[in-house]
Amino acid sequence: MSHTQPDDAELWRNESLSPEDRAADLVGRMTLEEKAAQLVGVWVGADASGGGVAPLQQDLAARPVDWLAVTRNGLGQLTRPFGTAPVEPAAAARSLAVSQRHIVEQSRFGIPAVVHEECLSGFAAWRATAYPTPLAWGATFHPELIERMSNAIGRTMRAAGIHQGLAPVLDVTRDYRWGRTEETISEDPHLVASVGTAYVRGLEGAGIIATLKHFAGYSAGRAGRNLAPVSMGPREFADVILPPFESAVRLGGARSVMHSYTEIDGVPSAADKHLLTTILRERLGFEGTVVADYFGIRFLERLHRIAEDGTAAAGLALEAGVDVELPTVDTYGAPLLEGVADGRISENLVDRAALRVLTQKVALGLLDDGWEPLPDGVDDLDLDTEEGQGLAAQVARESLVLLTNPTSVLPLGAPTRIALVGPLADDPMAMLGCYSFPAHVGSKYPDVAIGIEIPTVLAAMRSIFPTVHHVAGCSVDGSDQEGIAAAVAAARQAEVCVVVLGDRAGLFGRGTSGEGCDASDLALPGVQATLLAELLATGTPVVVVLLTGRPYALGSMADDAAAIVQGFFPGQGGGQAVSDLLIGDFSPSGRLPVSIPREAGSQPGTYLTVPLGAKSGVSNLDPTAAFPFGHGLGYSTFDWSDIGEIHGRTEWAVDGDVTVQATVTNTGPLRSAEVVQIYLHDPVAQVTRPMQRLIGFARVELDPDQSAHVSITISADLTAFTGVAGDLIVEPGDVELRVARSSGDIETALPLRMTGPTRVLGADRVLTSVTVVSPAAQFAFEVAR
Repeated sequence: MSHTQPDDAELWRNESLSPEDRAADLVGRMTLEEKAAQLVGVWVGADASGGGVAPLQQDLAARPVDWLAVTRNGLGQLTRPFGTAPVEPAAAARSLAVSQRHIVEQSRFGIPAVVHEECLSGFAAWRATAYPTPLAWGATFHPELIERMSNAIGRTMRAAGIHQGLAPVLDVTRDYRWGRTEETISEDPHLVASVGTAYVRGLEGAGIIATLKHFAGYSAGRAGRNLAPVSMGPREFADVILPPFESAVRLGGARSVMHSYTEIDGVPSAADKHLLTTILRERLGFEGTVVADYFGIRFLERLHRIAEDGTAAAGLALEAGVDVELPTVDTYGAPLLEGVADGRISENLVDRAALRVLTQKVALGLLDDGWEPLPDGVDDLDLDTEEGQGLAAQVARESLVLLTNPTSVLPLGAPTRIALVGPLADDPMAMLGCYSFPAHVGSKYPDVAIGIEIPTVLAAMRSIFPTVHHVAGCSVDGSDQEGIAAAVAAARQAEVCVVVLGDRAGLFGRGTSGEGCDASDLALPGVQATLLAELLATGTPVVVVLLTGRPYALGSMADDAAAIVQGFFPGQGGGQAVSDLLIGDFSPSGRLPVSIPREAGSQPGTYLTVPLGAKSGVSNLDPTAAFPFGHGLGYSTFDWSDIGEIHGRTEWAVDGDVTVQATVTNTGPLRSAEVVQIYLHDPVAQVTRPMQRLIGFARVELDPDQSAHVSITISADLTAFTGVAGDLIVEPGDVELRVARSSGDIETALPLRMTGPTRVLGADRVLTSVTVVSPAAQFAFEVAR
C-alpha cells in the first residue's frame, strides 16, 4: 500500500539507502510526539481479558484503549493480536490488516506497527501447533532439529502477519523450584547456548525478529521465587548467565532483547545502564532493539521503588537502554512527553531509541513502497500444518528420557493386563507448558475447544492395548486420597502398572509449574508421592512416567520403580510419543538437561558445583543427584572405541585447539541415538571452578551394526573463565577433557597441559565447538591421508 506523502523531499523513502540512513532521515523530520509513539506498544483487548497472563496486568492494563488517540502520531508495536483471546486464524489476520491500514493512514508518515507474539512453545495462537517446552528442546541435545522447528514456527507467524517473536528464553536454570524452569533449556550454559542459538537462527531465518529473554539473571531469584532479587557475583554472572546471550547475538543474529524483571545487587535490570548498554551493546556487540518485559518500566516505581513516578521510571529506562515499552503505552506516553518538556528527560534519548526502532522497521520492509499488511493466502491460513505436527512429534520423541529400566520391563511387549493410572494419564493438558496457547490463554475460555488434537497417553495406549484399565487415583495438586484405593486395586490385578505423574502448567499460582508457580521444595505436588508409594507396595512392576516442568525428587522410590521415563511437557505429540516409547516403537534418546535430585529438600544446585558444594564430611546434607546432567538410557547398546586426541598430543596451546575423536558403534537390535559429551575438568585454577562442565557434544543416530566417527574440535577459548582481575582468561596448566556418556558416566579422561602465557580474550573469542560425524571408514581414510 502507498504511504501518505510528507511535504519535503524524503531520503527515508529511498530504498537504495541503508536502513540506518533512511531511519536517521525520518527521525530528523518527526515531532517529539511522533518519535515517542514509535517507542510504545498497544495491547488491544487486554482490558477485557480478565488479566492473569502478565504480572499486574489487571491493574496496569485495565484502562480501555482509545484507539484513535494512541495511533494519531503513529505506533511502534501491536501486542498479541492472535494471543490475547481465541480467534479464528484467518479472521485474526484480516483484523490485524485492518488495524495496520488504520495506523498507516492515521499518522503523517504512514509507518506500520511491528506486531509481536509469544512463541516459546510454538506460535501462541488458537489452533496453532503446540510444541514441547524449551526444557524438552534441551533434552534432545539436537540443535539442528530445534532450528528446523523454530523456522517452521517463524514461517507460520510470517504467514499471519507477525514480525517479532518473544523467544527464546536463555536463562540458565539455577534453582529448580523456580516456576519458569520449564521455560529454560538447561542448567548448563553451553547446552543453552547451542540449542538457544539454533532456535534463534531458525526464527530469524524465517524473517521473524527473535527476542532473547530475560536479560539477565532472572533464573537465579532467591529461594526460587518469581520476580525475586538475585544475589550473584560478577564472576558467576559472566561465566554462567551471559554466554548463551552472547552466542545468540553473535552466532544467531538475534535482533531484539527483553530486559529481565529482576534486580541484581540492588539495581533493577530495566534501569541498569551497565547491563543494557555497557555489557549488551558494547561488550556483546548487540545492535538491535531492547524491549521491556511487560510493565517492567512501571515496576521501577511500583515494585522496585527507585522511581518516584512514571516520568522518572521512563527516564531511567531510556537512559539504561530500553527502546520500546511493552505491552501497552504507559510511562513512554504522557509521562515521557512531560519529562522532556520539563527537562527531566533528554530528547536525545528519545531520538536514540526511535532511530533503533525505525532502523528495524526499515529492515523489515515496512517502509517500502508497495508494502501490504495482508499476507498472501490468508484465507487458507493454517497454523497447525502437517509439517508442524511432524516436527512437534519428532521433538517430543527425541526429548523423552529413559532414566531407569533395570529389569528391561520396557518395552512392554504384549502384556494382557495393563493398569494405567495417575492424574495425567488421560489429560491432554499434561503435554503443554505454560506458554502454550491452551494453557496461557485458553484456560480462561473453558467453553472454547482446545483447537488442536492432543492425544492423551490413555488414548494412545488404548489404540495398541484396547483393554488397558484406567484409574486416575488422585489429582495433580489436591489433597484428596479417596481414589488411591481404586488405583491400587487396578495395579494388583495387572501384569504391569504405568503411572503418569507430574505437573499442571499455569500462571501465577493457577498451576504447579509455570510463571508465578514456584515450589517450596522438589516433592511431587499434592498426594502424587503417596499414590506412587502405594502402587510400588503392590509388588506389581510399576513404570513411572513423569510429565513435568521441573525435575522432581522421588527419593528411594526411584530405586523401586521397574522403569522411569521423564518428559518435560512434550507438546501436542507427547501422549503418542510416550505410548510409542513404552511399546518400543522407537528407542529413547533424550538426555537430562537438568540433574534430578534424590531428596526433595536438597539444597538448590546444579551439576556445575565447585568442590566446596559437593558431598563432604562436614555436612549431613548430600546434594549428589539421583540422576546426573546428561543421563539417559535407550533400548540399544553402543560400543565406543578409538577414543583420544586426534594427533595424540599432550600439550594444548592457550591460543590453539584440539580435536577429540571417538568411534561409536550401535551394537544393539534397534536404530538408536547416542550422545557423546565432552566435559572440561580444570583441577587447579586461580579461582574455584566447576568440577566439570560441558564444552562439546554430538548426537549420533545409527542403525544396528552401523558405526560412525565423531570428531569434536575444541578451541582453547572454550576453557576460559573470569579470573581474579575480572578479565576473561585462558590460563595455562593441566586440564582434562572427559569423553562421557553423561556428567556421571565418564568413558575416558584425556589429560592435556595448556601451554603459553595467560591469555585475555576479547569480543572475537570462539563460542562453540565444531562437530563432524562421518562414517568410520571414511574418517580413517582422511586421517591416514
